[in-house]
Amino acid sequence: MFLDDKKNKLKNWLNEIVEKHFSYGKDATEEDKQRTKKNAVLAVAVAVLAAVCVTFAVLSMDYRISTIDEIQGNDKVVVRITPGMASGEIGDLLVEKGVIDSTWKFKLAVKLNGAGDKFQAGTFSLQKNMTVGDALGVLINGRATSQWVTIPEGYDVRQIAKLLAKHGLVEEKKFLAAAKDFAPYDYIVKSPEADYAIEGFLFPDTYEFATDASCQDIMRRMAEEFDHKLTPELRQQASQRNLSVYELVTLASLVEKEARFPEDRPIIAQVFFKRLDINMPLQTDTTIQYLLDGPKENLSIADTKIDSPYNTYQHYGLPPGPIASPGMASIEAVLNPANTDYLYFVADTQGHNHYGYTYDEHLDLVDQVR
Repeated sequence: MFLDDKKNKLKNWLNEIVEKHFSYGKDATEEDKQRTKKNAVLAVAVAVLAAVCVTFAVLSMDYRISTIDEIQGNDKVVVRITPGMASGEIGDLLVEKGVIDSTWKFKLAVKLNGAGDKFQAGTFSLQKNMTVGDALGVLINGRATSQWVTIPEGYDVRQIAKLLAKHGLVEEKKFLAAAKDFAPYDYIVKSPEADYAIEGFLFPDTYEFATDASCQDIMRRMAEEFDHKLTPELRQQASQRNLSVYELVTLASLVEKEARFPEDRPIIAQVFFKRLDINMPLQTDTTIQYLLDGPKENLSIADTKIDSPYNTYQHYGLPPGPIASPGMASIEAVLNPANTDYLYFVADTQGHNHYGYTYDEHLDLVDQVR
């Protein structure tokens, strides 16, 4: 209905042009008039279409993504694209910086080039008074001077290395080699049996890293964030529980890997404390998973017999060091464990944990939830 109405209006408009600007001979028949009118309408339509095509061709030169990937010259403008920014927000920023003259043009260029999902967060060098195509080309094809990366809670050093390598910030093997002995703070006391000194102290958060940053630069930035988050008050709480910072982070890493839901963290922390108090092995599958090349849905009996100091089925006490980077919620759960007396827990298929006081009760729970 809408399209039919538009077509009729266009037809009437063309007819009006023909009636106004075209005349017929005195002897022209009605058939001649209709033929002339029809040809005139066609000629006007072709002319309009040609004008549209020329206009679009001119515009496309301005709106097409450029292959330029680096701005040369002195008139540089630094633009910082943060995660989740929409094309309109980016356009507004470019206008504010004097890079382009119109957010609307920029949004149109993004639409015409299908570039809405191609932006990468980071810092880019552009110039003032660029075409929207050139500006978009730098943001899409250019190399950022920095990259935004989110490190999830519970990632271990190997996962962090892989993620950073995916963003082009490090070489995975070099990062892992540097992580073995990197310990910028006195409380990071690497056990001889630990694989990576910095394990657990690369605080999970969203960071902006310079693309030319070294592996040590990146690790230092993340370790500084951990050191900042672990306030003097939290360190005092750890001391009151007779925990060193290293032991605190080790326990918190176990809680982080075991608990999928917030309400489980303080209870699981309580279970671990009780097992340590009665000299019972921690028997947490997460330490076995840490030894494997990849996650395994169900561990076998053979897995629990792996010869390693990280095997908390075979060795008493804490593992040699953290097994992942815990978030603040897990650290606080260790410092404020639940006031319960559970000794066992098992997770159901949804990740919710169920708790028991005795081994027999635990076995019943296992049968119920799995």
